[in-house]
Amino acid sequence: MSKYPEIALIAALAAGVTAGAATAEEYGLGRPALPEEIAAWDVKIMPDGRGLPEGSGDVWTGDEVFGTYCASCHGDFAEGVGNWPSLAGGHGTLDRADPVKTVGSYWPYLSTVWDYVNRSMPYGYAQSLSADEVYAITAYILYSNNIVDDDFTLSHENFTEVEMPNADGFIVDDRAETEYPDWRRDPCMENCKDEVEITMRAAVLDVTPGDEGDADSGSD
Repeated sequence: MSKYPEIALIAALAAGVTAGAATAEEYGLGRPALPEEIAAWDVKIMPDGRGLPEGSGDVWTGDEVFGTYCASCHGDFAEGVGNWPSLAGGHGTLDRADPVKTVGSYWPYLSTVWDYVNRSMPYGYAQSLSADEVYAITAYILYSNNIVDDDFTLSHENFTEVEMPNADGFIVDDRAETEYPDWRRDPCMENCKDEVEITMRAAVLDVTPGDEGDADSGSD
């Protein structure tokens, strides 16, 4: 998993602007986006705090704002309602077959929380929250995950001081350097092994062929 998913989004937006300018010039349709128009869409928040606006919000204000805009889907205590996702809980479940991935158990960067709430929430009214409200909601989500105390105030000044429980749970995807060269060797086309034998069976999926004559061993 990429350690900086925001970078991929930035690259995609930049490519879109470039392509749009080329199309406008070639076909005479539309016009290149103005710098101020691009800036209006450039609301990304990076893990190191770049892009954060000035502002602050405390846990108890967040409790009120969360109750107004978020609780109908995510529950009064960020526990989730119905099929809407839980934002709190799930600690110690990532090694299970059915992990509970929440802000507290899974998300490595607080910037992802702030960025997502700011850009996409509340559902149906995206980007209607003020910066202070987003700080307050983020503070309440942190409190719901026992990451901060109830007297905590989150701001652009102390944002990077918050340590997320799963901050070390992600790694940089270095497969292009460490694994791809092994996959790109010249393939063996004949006499590659002295003998071939089944060493394991896909018991759960039931797709491994059975012994000769066992017509019912495969799946339907």
